[in-house]
Amino acid sequence: MRFGIAPPYDTGVVADPAWMAAFARHADDVGFESIYLAEHLAVVAGYTRDHHYTGDGHMGLPDDTPFPDVLETLAYLAGQTGDLRLHTSVIVLPLHHPVHLAKRVATLDRLSGGRVTLGVGVGWMREEMAALNVDPASRGRRADEAIMALRAIWAEDPASFEGRFFRFSGLRSHPRPVRPGGPAIHIGGHSEAAARRAGRMGDGFHPSAYRSTAWTAQTVP
Repeated sequence: MRFGIAPPYDTGVVADPAWMAAFARHADDVGFESIYLAEHLAVVAGYTRDHHYTGDGHMGLPDDTPFPDVLETLAYLAGQTGDLRLHTSVIVLPLHHPVHLAKRVATLDRLSGGRVTLGVGVGWMREEMAALNVDPASRGRRADEAIMALRAIWAEDPASFEGRFFRFSGLRSHPRPVRPGGPAIHIGGHSEAAARRAGRMGDGFHPSAYRSTAWTAQTVP
């Protein structure tokens, strides 16, 4: 059995470089397999309480909790460690353009020696999406397209993709990830839609709340 670890976001230490470096090095030294970092590009004051993993719909953290950029923080920690795998838990995929994200993830993967696992989810804070001009109602379809576009960019050279939200042709994006086809993509979420997306499109399922093995076996295709 392998174990991953996440830092305590509620203490604010995730934005402390000395603390995070020591935390990651210690996790690496004692044999943790991976470190997991979360993402919010912004927290909108007065957001609709629609968080699915708490009883009152609040995310359980103050609105001013530091959420440093997840990929840049993992890049910093990659330079502090040797074996620790670098997981996003999770990137809010509808908030990112896949061409930009593919370059950032591939760069981190290449410079870390292939240690990246990309955890992605569709997000839940509607106001955060609206701030980036993303229609919350489209987030599942945007995420599906983004996953397909990411895989195309990492597998093809040049790459082409034609979808409703994203389209490109003759695209060459270097450096290439270490693993042919790119890092593993794990689908985060708690819903049946997330589990089915993991079965259809992912390399793993990263449930955000406890689900029984029977539920998972029945739901994930």
